[in-house]
Amino acid sequence: WSMPVQRPYNPNSKRIAEMIQNDWAKVGVKAKIVSYEWGEYLAGMRKGEHDSALYGWMSDNGDPDNFAGTLLSCDNIQTGSNAARWCDKSYDALVKKALLVSDPQARAKLYEQAQEIFYQQAPWITLATGKTFYATRSNVSGYTVSMMGSDFSKAKLN
Repeated sequence: WSMPVQRPYNPNSKRIAEMIQNDWAKVGVKAKIVSYEWGEYLAGMRKGEHDSALYGWMSDNGDPDNFAGTLLSCDNIQTGSNAARWCDKSYDALVKKALLVSDPQARAKLYEQAQEIFYQQAPWITLATGKTFYATRSNVSGYTVSMMGSDFSKAKLN
């Protein structure tokens, strides 16, 4: 499935789908590109009607669970946010344990172990990383870029 909308991580879904289709054809995999209206696209993905689909996510809080749990937990197959419909109990246990750990190094180790399972099983093929750009003028000081939103409370014009 090709997304009918543009996103920072996928500005031209149709072209990306064509490139994937071409690469797959080289190894004998035939793929038909289809697209639907955005609401129908999302509903179909939540129901698992796709064999393969282009989809993306941009974290709104920077926490690893915003990807690891939200997009890949077994529980989120039913909610529709696990569009891959992939479930690995060992992966799930590591991610759930990481949520309860406050020590950053111990937490990172748990997520690394979960990532290894993800890497070995490859429920997704990661294609791109979206970037968000923030521009300021040279006469602005005190503004801090935050993943939690823009805070202009300490910004000053010099």
